Amino acid sequence: MSDKKKTDGPHTAQEVLVRALGEQLNTLMSASRALMTDTAATFHPDLPPAAFHIAHWLHSFGAAKASRVAEAVAMDRSATSRLTARLIDLGLMESRPDPADGRGVVLDLTSSGRKSIERAIGLKGDIFRQKIDNWSDADLEQFAAFLRRFNGLPQPDLQR
Repeated sequence: MSDKKKTDGPHTAQEVLVRALGEQLNTLMSASRALMTDTAATFHPDLPPAAFHIAHWLHSFGAAKASRVAEAVAMDRSATSRLTARLIDLGLMESRPDPADGRGVVLDLTSSGRKSIERAIGLKGDIFRQKIDNWSDADLEQFAAFLRRFNGLPQPDLQR
């Protein structure tokens, strides 16, 4: 009988809080995925969200070898290659020989690709800012500190 009670659900106050936190994190991740899907459609409606991830990475980190991009976005090379080919066909990305190694290629966004990704990122930022628009600086600072702690990152020294 005591084994059944252990599987019925949380019994301590901390277990209840941990479960509530888990539910909120799941809600956050679901909302984040939905926002990414919408943002990807803003980038280009005929591309899957994974193509947006590739373009976003190139926007953030600059031109790179195809193998590096695949590794960075955690996709296998064949999927990255297919998406990259589609991005190139649409004029959003370009491929050029790697100057350090003529056998490899370097991927980069075209000016059209940069404009599209910046528009999509701007939309995503607008939606994010709407959610926190009425938050105080103290609330924002505390929320960021909790997230950094949860993510195992050091707290920055914020000088006001």
